[in-house]
Amino acid sequence: MRLIRKNIDTLKGILEKNKRLARLKPLLSAVDEFYFGTDKVTTLPHIVDHMDIKRYMTFVIVGLLPATIASVYFWGLRVLAVIAVSYIFGGLVEAAFAIVRKKEIHEGFLVTGLLFPLTLPPSIPLWVVAVGVMFGTLFGKEAFGGTGRNIFNPAIVGRIFLTIAFPTIMTIVWNEPFHSGLGGFQRYFADALTQATPLALFKAEKVITHYGDLLLGNSMGCIGETFRLGIILGGIFLILAKISNWRLPLSCIVSVIVFASIGNYFAPDKFAPALFQILSGGFLLGAFFMVTDPVTAPFTKAGKWIGGVIFGFLVVLIRGLSGYVEAVMFSILLLNVFAPLIDHLVLDVKYQKNKGIK
Repeated sequence: MRLIRKNIDTLKGILEKNKRLARLKPLLSAVDEFYFGTDKVTTLPHIVDHMDIKRYMTFVIVGLLPATIASVYFWGLRVLAVIAVSYIFGGLVEAAFAIVRKKEIHEGFLVTGLLFPLTLPPSIPLWVVAVGVMFGTLFGKEAFGGTGRNIFNPAIVGRIFLTIAFPTIMTIVWNEPFHSGLGGFQRYFADALTQATPLALFKAEKVITHYGDLLLGNSMGCIGETFRLGIILGGIFLILAKISNWRLPLSCIVSVIVFASIGNYFAPDKFAPALFQILSGGFLLGAFFMVTDPVTAPFTKAGKWIGGVIFGFLVVLIRGLSGYVEAVMFSILLLNVFAPLIDHLVLDVKYQKNKGIK
């Protein structure tokens, strides 16, 4: 570590003397803070809160580890290549904007860079991964000013862009997961099969996939969404660590149970049973890891309840009545749009008794 410290200090000295190389300072600062933390302190007044970017980033990545490790087992070592491409090309966009703006690189991209590939089909070409993560980082975050200023979840922006731009790649070809022995830990790629996901099977043939298969990952789906037991464990970990607020995932799940049960009672050919809706598609990944994004989610307690209900309602509605079998990404994007309005209305109602007081 002393050698790393010495080299970083030497490079800092070179950058300070050379004006042309000074633009690279954000990259060096990012490396410095990665190894040694930040030397910045605040002045009074302080806000007492458990959240900071580094802690949030670290804990979310830890929470995603069960689903990520399982994804390699189910889909092969190629998953690691997909994740690497996401980090490399998304990181290039992040670094480019940091250099142009002469600001430091925010660590928040480490979460986006992992979440984004987990929402993609296992057979997706690597060049499509690069295009999607660059689009999501650029138009989902950097166009709004960077981390903390974005109104949309950048991983979802990239995912929706790919769904619209490359519908065949994103919705037609799926893979059969490995489910014996060491699985994908000793294979690079699972054989591609033109088979439908559980949601598509229900929509086309009214077939309900076995709940045990859905929970343990023995079904078609995107890279990080099929091992739902791991997603649940990771989500509970984030709640216990107070990284995410329990109100959002709970309200999401309860609202899906309510609306899906109503829909299934009156129109069982269009609306799947509630438990199937919860255990299929990317619902749990979205509810535990994307809806709870502190930047794009409602911040008031009442707003979190309202936001979760809206999200669950939209998931059930879009899955049942639209041409898209997977509604989570669109529901998250719509919730991001309404989050500021939800908080505004909640605060307006809560403090209306103070109106008129000068």
